[in-house]
Amino acid sequence: MIDPRTKLKRRSARNRVRLKKLSGDKLRLSVFRSNKYIYAQVIDDSKSSTLVQASSLEKEADAKAPGNTEAAGKVGELLAKRAKKAGIKEVVFDRGGYIYHGRVKALAEAARDGGLKF
Repeated sequence: MIDPRTKLKRRSARNRVRLKKLSGDKLRLSVFRSNKYIYAQVIDDSKSSTLVQASSLEKEADAKAPGNTEAAGKVGELLAKRAKKAGIKEVVFDRGGYIYHGRVKALAEAARDGGLKF
């Protein structure tokens, strides 16, 4: 039997290949979801650098329960606000092998509401 983490890495790599083919040189909004927290960052793959990041660990996220959909929504809002400040308007959403449901969906919708286009 294959380890679940290995399966996640395979799905993530497969998803990233598709994103690179479709997006070209756009910035990538990458999501990592652990059991306790959620993290998001905007990455410039051409320079291999992170431009903006946010997580449910931060005090600005103001999450009482950092592992729920409400916290993920606040992280999305925080990331969108920081991206706007950095002059980032359009990104490609990299769900990182996770299904588009629950916390990942809440983060994406909050980032869209905050002004990011993807």
